[in-house]
Amino acid sequence: MAIEGRRAVVMNSEWSMEDRQSLTKEGVMRYVKGFCAVLFAAGLIFSAGSLFAEVDDGSHIKITSPKDGATVGETFELTYELTKGSKAAHGHVYLDGEPQKKFPGTFKGLSKGKHEIKVQAATHDHDHLAATDAITVEVQ
Repeated sequence: MAIEGRRAVVMNSEWSMEDRQSLTKEGVMRYVKGFCAVLFAAGLIFSAGSLFAEVDDGSHIKITSPKDGATVGETFELTYELTKGSKAAHGHVYLDGEPQKKFPGTFKGLSKGKHEIKVQAATHDHDHLAATDAITVEVQ
């Protein structure tokens, strides 16, 4: 038995040189397989980002009213222009990061203070596209 640092290494004289080489080959193969698995997993993780990326289909969106920084009452109309690219069908409206389902075009009864309004282009299937515009308004 030889002692290296804190580990004891047992030398088995019954093992042939061929046995020792095959163990080394197995160890190397396990290492290589593990390394390849890590690279594969990393590739999947990094490529998954593009699966969820918003598509730039050439659409453009612009909030036309109210203007960014405007002071508004608790009820006001939101208007925007959507120039449709190859996939855009409509816009999704968000108030302070919350989706406004079936938005009728008018905000009603908003609390006083600053609010962020965002409009993002979407497909018929409601997948988001890259085209977006956002403003901040002050409700008096």
